Amino acid sequence: MASTEAARTILSGQESLRHWQEELYRDFHRNPELSHQEERTSGVVAEQLDGLGYEVHTKVGGTGVVGVLANGDGPTVLLRADMDALPVREATGLDYASTAVATDDEGHQTDVMHACGHDVHVSTLLGAARLFAEGREAWAGTLIALFQPAEELGDGAKTMVDGGLAALIPTPDVALAQHVLVHPAGTVGTHEGPFLSMADSIRITLYGRGSHGSMPHLSIDPAVLASMVVVRLQGVVAREVQPGEFAVLTVGRIAVGAKSNIIDDHAVLELNIRTYSRPIRDQLLAAIERIARAESAASGSPKEPDFEVYNSYPLTDNDAEATARVTAAFEDFFPAGAVGDYGRQTASEDFSDVPTALGTPYTYWGVGGADPAVYAEAEASGTVSSLPANHSPMFAPVMQPTLTMGTAALVVAASAWLGRA
Repeated sequence: MASTEAARTILSGQESLRHWQEELYRDFHRNPELSHQEERTSGVVAEQLDGLGYEVHTKVGGTGVVGVLANGDGPTVLLRADMDALPVREATGLDYASTAVATDDEGHQTDVMHACGHDVHVSTLLGAARLFAEGREAWAGTLIALFQPAEELGDGAKTMVDGGLAALIPTPDVALAQHVLVHPAGTVGTHEGPFLSMADSIRITLYGRGSHGSMPHLSIDPAVLASMVVVRLQGVVAREVQPGEFAVLTVGRIAVGAKSNIIDDHAVLELNIRTYSRPIRDQLLAAIERIARAESAASGSPKEPDFEVYNSYPLTDNDAEATARVTAAFEDFFPAGAVGDYGRQTASEDFSDVPTALGTPYTYWGVGGADPAVYAEAEASGTVSSLPANHSPMFAPVMQPTLTMGTAALVVAASAWLGRA
């Protein structure tokens, strides 16, 4: 494949970037920033892109950064990385572990950690951007390197779109992105069709009547009401969703009361749902509302419950043609056994909001970040599920070969469109 030869030429300088890229990665990991607060990260990214000769656009949708590198006539490819970190206290013990503290949107102080691998994403995209800038003789077209804020809130991609992204860049022929996952480092995995689930969080406020704990007969106890709603919700997926359809409904938070001898006047439930189908999503939302209203009525609540849907993520539905093209390029470039099908993932992403708004086909794949020896041992003992996963305070992708493989994957995939024949 001509694209494979182009990728080999572009990647011939990869080893010389290793020290530079690893230092960037350590720096990003030590200095994580919460969603929509990625000022330092975006500044480093913009400086790097500017030094490589990219046309750089900053503050796109707040803290988003876009670099455009035109290299003659040819296709336009968009590569994307997300930049934000999580309100998690790091427990990895790494010598470059984060000790960062920040103020969240509600004014609370919180520890901050790159517990989802976005530091890997930024570092690998910067590596690919540099390799394309230094290897222009091997490709033709336009490369767009997009660094997105606030993936963890599910609105960062949309803020970039709403911030005028389409007017800043040529329309891409394809959009490509990746995520580090708990698979052996040195491997990649693609999947055609629905890959990451759509997700919604729902906040329900249930109303009761407050009283002293010694006089429960004067109350309508929201703690009891909330408990009944939670129990009832457990039957939605088991008894209302058709077998064979995927759905997850999790009650992640119950908040009620402030003291043992006070019966409060309200309770708050926070739920999360995951689906691959909009009709199933709508079915879950309708069931949640129906149950909360019915249990409120059964308890004699003084008012109807309130519902708020927030942190919604779109379905990541990989284009068949683009996925096949990337998979073929991976299989032609990487050694046997390094490329697989990771299957559907229940995690969620907002990346697809960008190509959907631009009318661009896309594909999104996974890159392994687990120590291969540790993963193999866990697989042999049936304990893979015990390995620290994304969002864990112990999540720590091995630096190599994760960075090398992640960078190569971006280059190989983009070269499937940009490589000179």
